[in-house]
Amino acid sequence: SLLLLVNSYASTPEKDFIPHTALGILLLIIAALIAYTVRHSLSHSRLFSTLCLTISALWCGLGLVYILIGQRVVPFTELKSSLIPGLAAFTLALFIIGTAALFVKTPVLLVIAISISLACAHQIAALSDSDFGQSATAANYLLVCLVCAYFGFGRLLYTITQGKVKPPGTIMKSELKTEQNQSCSDVMSVGLVMNLLSASVLACPLVGVVPQLSVGHVPWLWTAGVFQLGMCVLCYRAMDTLAATFYGFTSLLKFAEGYSALLSLYSIQPFSPVPFPVVFAVLFSVLALFSCQKSLLDGLYQLFFVAYCISIAAQPQGFFQGGTQGVQGAIFVASAGVLFVTTFNMVSSTKIPTGQGHFQALVTRISSLTLRALDKDRHTPHLGYSKADAEELGHACNVLAAFAITATIGDRNPLTVLVLPWAVMAGGVLQLLCGSVAFARGKTLESTAFILYGLMWTVWGLTRFGGLYSETRGFNVAVGIISFMMFNLLLTIAAIFLNVAWFVYAFTFQLILISFLLDAIGALPYGYDIGVTIIFGLVSFYCFLAHIFNNTFQSPQIPLGRPLVNLGGVGGGEGVCPHVPARKATSVQQIAIMKNGGICGMPTDTVYVLVAACNRPDAVIKAYVKKQAEDRPMSMWISSVKQLEPVRHLLSPLLLDFMEAAWPSSISMVIPRGPWLDIFGLGDAAKHIGTPQSIAIRSPDCAVATHLINLVGPIAVTSANPTGEADTTHHNQVYAKLGKKVEGVLCDGPSPENIASTVVDCTKIETGQIGFFRVGLIPKSKVFQIFEEVKNRHSQGQI
Repeated sequence: SLLLLVNSYASTPEKDFIPHTALGILLLIIAALIAYTVRHSLSHSRLFSTLCLTISALWCGLGLVYILIGQRVVPFTELKSSLIPGLAAFTLALFIIGTAALFVKTPVLLVIAISISLACAHQIAALSDSDFGQSATAANYLLVCLVCAYFGFGRLLYTITQGKVKPPGTIMKSELKTEQNQSCSDVMSVGLVMNLLSASVLACPLVGVVPQLSVGHVPWLWTAGVFQLGMCVLCYRAMDTLAATFYGFTSLLKFAEGYSALLSLYSIQPFSPVPFPVVFAVLFSVLALFSCQKSLLDGLYQLFFVAYCISIAAQPQGFFQGGTQGVQGAIFVASAGVLFVTTFNMVSSTKIPTGQGHFQALVTRISSLTLRALDKDRHTPHLGYSKADAEELGHACNVLAAFAITATIGDRNPLTVLVLPWAVMAGGVLQLLCGSVAFARGKTLESTAFILYGLMWTVWGLTRFGGLYSETRGFNVAVGIISFMMFNLLLTIAAIFLNVAWFVYAFTFQLILISFLLDAIGALPYGYDIGVTIIFGLVSFYCFLAHIFNNTFQSPQIPLGRPLVNLGGVGGGEGVCPHVPARKATSVQQIAIMKNGGICGMPTDTVYVLVAACNRPDAVIKAYVKKQAEDRPMSMWISSVKQLEPVRHLLSPLLLDFMEAAWPSSISMVIPRGPWLDIFGLGDAAKHIGTPQSIAIRSPDCAVATHLINLVGPIAVTSANPTGEADTTHHNQVYAKLGKKVEGVLCDGPSPENIASTVVDCTKIETGQIGFFRVGLIPKSKVFQIFEEVKNRHSQGQI
């Protein structure tokens, strides 16, 4: 704001104070910093995050336009027509966000949102009439600077004083209490703002605000596309696959719109083939139907995009014709309304009805349908970091890419036929995203397929429809395609062990690769490529429909088929140990099989560990042997000092009080070995706990570990990594290293800390001295502080 304040105040109609290129680069840097840092605030204040991401998009689009102007890609005379559509969208969006801030009584966010909204409005007025001047714009940015300085200084004071100083208006209400059930609604508003932005850009030519869609509008459209890809990722993190699929779809539209506007730089009028938009409309229709389970408002809103795709199919010049632009005008109005409702419901305890529950009520009346419980099986962890499935979007991308390349180019310039953005963005970029999500989910074959197909669509799209094919057709292209065919052959073979659907899916893609090969060597039979592409598109659509249906309904299920071949022989069909989510009490109870002599991997307040119940000596010996840690003795963990009550008279009072003060924490205490250890039932396994002279004992600051210890009693613990290897910081690593040697793994994703516990030498604590074998998560100063406080209370007779 200070940057724009200085530029607005010091510029004249003839010359800008800051050169356009420099101003644009600075705005881009600021936008990137805001977007990067706000990701840490998503769990604290939803409205704050929404506002900052919206402003980040504004600076990003504005900066890119200024760079194009500065580099003379866009003439200076088109500055007005380039800026007004984007500024108009953000004027309305920020006003709506400011209104929501008013309802929840958040004055700082209210002033920031309304001031920047007014600044955009005044900038539009100044662009429309030079006599208006830019003083009003500068005044609004001055107000933003002052409020942001107050807010930032207040937050700094709040942090430095550890919450003792709270300047009014600097603490968000949502920070004063823990928010539960955080969902994708945190980022939904930002996605709606991006729909509002693109609709504004396309509707402005229809109402005469700008002459036509041009290169100057590309920054706004592609900014919307990039931010919606970001919203897609955040929705996957929130495990909302329907919203992620929707924003994946809409991001494709934004990139295609920007691509069409970019072609105007080369005086190319793009032609939109009919099959693709029709198929896109069908996919949007299916998505809209299933989105009704969230709310009727979501389903109805997505129907506008069904109408938009139909309008693209009905008019050959697509985004440049009145029908398409008219539907975008309707989307602009609908997006503004849904943005207000979504933002208001996100922050207010009073909700505007959106039709939630009607879909569920209808399904319950149909005896043959059973909805899948949201918290039962849908997000049970696989062996991965993520709990979200991206297969709906991945299969839909293949549908779109397949039907896009059925368009006949003939003798026309490939760039004039609107295929490149659909093939490269839908088949390529989005599939690579889906592949990464599937990989994080632990689905190796699926992720490999999505990534391989994404690369193939990208290479083929750029080569065949990017104007390069006539120069490269021949042996070189054929060799590359054969390489992809070899990879896909391996996938096809692997798919026979997964299910029928994936086998047919991989096999039909192999047929497409054969058509690419035949085309490269000039031996393609007439109609073969279109035929196999349509078959692959239909198979992909079946998989898309099956996954979105099966993720919604418990029964019936659209069949995907059984594996064509079941593994047999050595290791075939061998059971895997249960890997269950650590945050469920039922999962911890399941892992309590340790009471029967089992061993398991478990998350803690530091790194993952391998544990066995102390009252099962056979399990302790098994854990010691399987860990292969003959030179690394095991330690003992308890849930609280109360578990030492039967041997309290055998331990030092100072030691017990030090334990009470220091635990639960990441502090391990090495104490003298003695007869007190016999009470825990270790038997012959006691020799594996500690050394002949001492034993390490700890009470972890971890609810999962504490609950498990309460169920099975004190446990013997060793690190989950074989001797000499790095600490195990994810349940994936536990399973990979010890999966066949344990009876279960409690899965909790990445460890909260990658540093081991601090090991304190308490063998001579009676002399008033402690030492350190290892300084880990808890620093020496903190341990000494706790110990000195305990000693002082002892010396004063307070204990």
